[in-house]
Amino acid sequence: MDRRVLLIGPTKSFMVSAIAKGLEKENYEVVQSEFAENMVRAVENKPQLYVLYLGDVADDGVATLKYLDNAIDTERFYLYEVGNREELEYASAFLSGIKVTETYLRPLDVQQLVDDLDTAVTNGNIDEEQKKKILIVDDDGTMLRMIKTWLSIKYRVYMASSGKIALNFLQNNAVDLVLLDYMMPQMDGPEVLKNIRADETLKDLPVMFLTSKGDKESVVTAASLKPEKYLLKTMPKAKLIGAIDSFFYGDI
Repeated sequence: MDRRVLLIGPTKSFMVSAIAKGLEKENYEVVQSEFAENMVRAVENKPQLYVLYLGDVADDGVATLKYLDNAIDTERFYLYEVGNREELEYASAFLSGIKVTETYLRPLDVQQLVDDLDTAVTNGNIDEEQKKKILIVDDDGTMLRMIKTWLSIKYRVYMASSGKIALNFLQNNAVDLVLLDYMMPQMDGPEVLKNIRADETLKDLPVMFLTSKGDKESVVTAASLKPEKYLLKTMPKAKLIGAIDSFFYGDI
């Protein structure tokens, strides 16, 4: 992935100019576009990194937000969103939060943005076949897509919406880790893990439970099945990703 960024926002804004200068100082090539659907569409050879500045969004900005919400699925870019709480909340009505790679509250720490972009660039240069493969199993589609968005920068991510689908997938596809929802209808997480452990070809596959249940009984039951970890869905994004990074690469 190259070090180019599409910066979307009022080009005459002092803050947008400051962001552009900060990125250029860190050797990013900045392509700028006004916050208007037709102007974003008109950008040729678009970068894979988008920075969206939400300050001073006019009513016609809704069309731009809706366009980005649709385009991100087909054009597969990483979207970094900058705004105050009200602006971010407003944007979320038209641009799904699970599609946004990261959000930043104003005033923006440009260095934090640069660090996150650097991570995307570094991992984007890794061949897809060399990335660790993770299967996420959850009957909640929103949770599936959110975690996939979080992990896709570093990992090759697959999704399964039920235990049966997951087990069928694993019969024909090798992965390095399974993130398994604890509570699911028909076949819950513990039952899926028991099936994995009973399969001679899958028995050593690392599995982490991912669940909203943190009570002692659930933790004890999960521990008896010897998963690699027991992660709560309520964990902050950074902590959840950190736990997975630590599993693969240790404390770095």
